[in-house]
Amino acid sequence: MVQNNEDYPVLIAQNGPLSGKRWSIQDSLILGREEECEIMIPSRQVSRNHARISPTENGVLLEDLGSKNGTHCNGKPIEEPIILQDGDVIQIAFAQQFTFVSSEATMPLDAAQAVLLRSQQYRLRLDKRSRRVWIDEEEILPPLSVSQFSLMELLYDRQGRVIDRRELIESIWGDEEAVGVSEQALDALIRRLRDRLAAVEPAHAFIVTVRGHGLRLDNPEREAE
Repeated sequence: MVQNNEDYPVLIAQNGPLSGKRWSIQDSLILGREEECEIMIPSRQVSRNHARISPTENGVLLEDLGSKNGTHCNGKPIEEPIILQDGDVIQIAFAQQFTFVSSEATMPLDAAQAVLLRSQQYRLRLDKRSRRVWIDEEEILPPLSVSQFSLMELLYDRQGRVIDRRELIESIWGDEEAVGVSEQALDALIRRLRDRLAAVEPAHAFIVTVRGHGLRLDNPEREAE
């Protein structure tokens, strides 16, 4: 049976010279500075052959290839090959960040899905499957980080209703990690997300703070054409 591209995991580039680009992980991908690499990162901080991402029977494997400045996953250096999980953030040296998206949530949208999204009534729209966000007809690029999208998704699912700050922290960071997450960390995440939205639409504040309670999404309907 021929496998559809949508069944493959995807690597999304963020925060670096490749921001916004996406790769379907169908075969092994070498990441490095050499032009022969499947993913060439134009930075002297990146080794010629820096890291490799490979599909295996057990999942997608990430390994560092003896790079000078290291490969990190979710902020931790890679000492041995690891199996990637959906939403993992990969950092190549200090030059380029990627987000790994498993096949259960992968891109791209087909034409029918794109039309459906555009026909929705609200100004801000998101697609959970592809983790893409639009304001009117403009897509937010580069894509939101994993934590930014998680916050956006929570507000979007209950738009117009207030979500308590503690619930936001637990939902984004998980019950175990949430214990050590400060209010300042949440404030920083909210500020970054607001900045990303304002870069596309500075005239409207989509994320509203309800003092003493939490946050809500103010997502107006689109004007009739």
